[in-house]
Amino acid sequence: MTTAPGRGLRPRVSEPPGYHSQKADHLSRLHKIEGQVRGVSRMVDEDRYCIDVLTQIGAVTRALQEVALGLLDDHTRNCLLTAARSDPEEADARLDELALAMRRLTRM
Repeated sequence: MTTAPGRGLRPRVSEPPGYHSQKADHLSRLHKIEGQVRGVSRMVDEDRYCIDVLTQIGAVTRALQEVALGLLDDHTRNCLLTAARSDPEEADARLDELALAMRRLTRM
């Protein structure tokens, strides 16, 4: 594994990311979120009621959080477990990386 400054551990080039098996699902969700964001932009452009716009922003935020939680789950089940099974030191580093990612996601 390699570490990039401020970027955490990186898998070897030949290793797919932990979310690889769920990639199509994540991309599908992200494309839907893109459409939702465009819809919010249209709402603002059309001077829609503030509360309606805020409601849609909340929906987009929750949708992004679901994608993030899915990626965390994939990372835990794949990257972290693989490291735990093969190298205890790497597993500790992956746990630290996971904790930092969780902190970043829960900041508001």
